[in-house]
Parts: sequence; structure tokens; C-alpha cells
Amino acid sequence: MTGLRSRPVDLKQIDYFVRVAELGSFTRAASVLRVAQPALSRQVRALEVELRQTLFERNGRGVVLTEAGKRLLAHGRGILQQVQRARQDLDEQRGAASGLVSIGLPPSLSRTHTAPLVEAFRQRFPRARLTVVEGLSTYMLEWLTQGRIDAAVVYNAVPAAAIELGPLMEEAMFLVTARGRATRLVGRPATLADAAAHELVIPSRPHAIRMRLETALAQAGLKPRIGLEIESVPAILELVQRHPLAAVLSLNAIAGSAQEPGLAARPIRLPGGAALATSLWLATSAQRPRGPLLEQTVALVRELLAATLAPVAPNKSR
Repeated sequence: MTGLRSRPVDLKQIDYFVRVAELGSFTRAASVLRVAQPALSRQVRALEVELRQTLFERNGRGVVLTEAGKRLLAHGRGILQQVQRARQDLDEQRGAASGLVSIGLPPSLSRTHTAPLVEAFRQRFPRARLTVVEGLSTYMLEWLTQGRIDAAVVYNAVPAAAIELGPLMEEAMFLVTARGRATRLVGRPATLADAAAHELVIPSRPHAIRMRLETALAQAGLKPRIGLEIESVPAILELVQRHPLAAVLSLNAIAGSAQEPGLAARPIRLPGGAALATSLWLATSAQRPRGPLLEQTVALVRELLAATLAPVAPNKSR
């Protein structure tokens, strides 16, 4: 007896499924896609039949993803982005800087650098589109391997076969407290012992700054006092300003924020006087070709960061 042959999954079905998943509603997705809702429902149902999985649970307010649906959403986004990149690569062969490129930035840089990056990109590549995604370094490296983003600026990256890394610079780390009687943002240097003496509000592991600080403290025979684990930089700054807590951040994360007038930052020095610093890297996928648009966008990111971030002085970083 001959078994039934599976029909290839249609890209249109994947596109429709991703739109419904992102909008949480067949009605809203049909409006955005400009298709009739019954036709949209038939396409998604055909996908469920083909995959032999229920992708959505229907309720009175719309739809929610099942576990199978959540997995397919991650794959589906990657598939659609790969198709977009293939079209972009063909366009670039004709010499046109067009298409879509997606860049990931850590929270400490996203607030201050997203707008300048978008403005410079639009001026330099008027026919192309840029997406900027904010995320922790660990997550962005995963998104790179999944094909969700094309490049990312990450902290303290560990070499991996699927990722290509290029060094950018080192950023000094500061002990951040409420300003009190201080009149300036940047004050006298702090020691590792000073950092260990404060109750800290800090991101959870494996955040790059958390891991760098804990490593430096352990080498000095010290341990951090963790009061709160918070991932949001604005929330960390607000808690430091309002409570007897301290944080360890780069100066870029503080400067220009709404909380800056109420904060004081002291550069942290290691034994011997070197600056405690984190390294910034530019990461791309080693599994996908880097077309001209991505190459030029990566160069633009490097140019922007070099112009706006002050690297650790060489005589203090080693």
C-alpha cells in the first residue's frame, strides 16, 4: 500500500500564520493582509492539517498560540526573513542598496543610538529598510543563529562556530549611586571593595555586565551583595535614585537619561589601577553570506559607535 505524500508547505500559509500569531486575531490579520477572513482561516487550517498540529487555541478575544504554534512562529519568522534576504541579495547583484537589514542593540545603547543609526541609515541607503531590535547579548546571539536578525552589538561575546565576531571597543564600568551632595555625574574612582560593599540592583545571569563584575570580584576574593535582579536599565536607574541601592553600568547607560541629574557615577578600578571594563563586539552569522547592504550597515554601526562612545584609555584598560 502506497503512503500518502505530504504536500509542501506554502510560503503564503507561513506568512498568514505569522501575521495571525503576531496580531492575535484572524480579523485583524485579514484586515492587514487585505484578504477575506474565511480565506485566511482556510489557509491556516490547511497548514495545521499539513503539519498535523493545532497551532492556535481560539477564544472570545481572539487566538493564542499553542506550544506547537510558538515553535512554528520562531521558524516561520526565520523562513520569511531568509526569503526576504534572498530577494535582497538578487537586488544587490544589480548594484541597488535595497532590501531589509535587521540590527540588534543592547539596552544600554538602544536608547541613545537607535535614532542616530536610523537617521544615518535612511540618509545613506534611501532605498533600503532598517529594523532595530533591542535585547540582551545572550538573546541576540540566539536570534542571529535563528536568522531573526542580521547583526548585533553584544557585550563580552564568547567565540562560537555559528557566529563571526569583530571587536569594537571596551567600555568602562561605573558604580552608580544616588547623587546626594555630589555636584557632578562622574566622581572619584571606586574600588572593587566599594562595589562589594553596596547592595546592588543588577541584571540576572548571564548578563554580560553581571558576569564581568562577579568574575572581577571573585578574583579579588570578594562577593557581590545582590539586592534586586532587574533587566531594564531605566528601572535600575530609577531604583538607584529612589532607594539605598547601587548599580554597575556603563556611562552611556546613564548619560542623557531622565535620572541623570539625581545620580553619581564612579569609575571602578581594579587592583593596580586598571579600569574595570566590558568589551563590545559586532556579531554576524557565520552561516549566511554578508551581502553589500549588510557589509555597509555594519561599517555604519562601527562608524557611529566610534564617534559617540569613548573607549577605555589604553594605559588603563590592561
